[in-house]
Amino acid sequence: MDKDFELIYETYKTDLYRFILSMTQNENLALDILQDTMLKAASSLEKFRGECSVKTYLCAIARNEYRSWLKANRDRPLSMQEIGEPAAPDDVAKQAETRDLSMRIHSLLHRLEEPYKEVFLLRVFAELRFSEIGTLFGKSENWAGVTFFRAKKKLLAMMEEDEI
Repeated sequence: MDKDFELIYETYKTDLYRFILSMTQNENLALDILQDTMLKAASSLEKFRGECSVKTYLCAIARNEYRSWLKANRDRPLSMQEIGEPAAPDDVAKQAETRDLSMRIHSLLHRLEEPYKEVFLLRVFAELRFSEIGTLFGKSENWAGVTFFRAKKKLLAMMEEDEI
């Protein structure tokens, strides 16, 4: 592996994985998409023009890889491997409560319409700056900030409505 790409991989793999996991809500699928994203990035690194940060570029590839996966697997049920292994039984009640709350919030998040959902995911899970998010959408930094604020406001209203 090229040393430059090795550095890119080590620098961004954790943030990119968190971003993908926030979209897929599935650890195994997130790992698969992370691998596909990195392979695509490695093979197209010479096409990177530097118009955005490397992290933004990787998130755009990951987003496209996930969309491609969704299209290809629209009607296919998830396998046991994709569902994942059951959690270890240490403090199961606490894990279940935390997982339930997390799933309820994710469920609300995925009910947000676009572009609010995607801007929120990019900001919170991929930790992109508003300028980077704006670049991804071909919009301004201000647009990204306003859209994130509105997404957060909508999500909080939905949480209040569902008494979370």
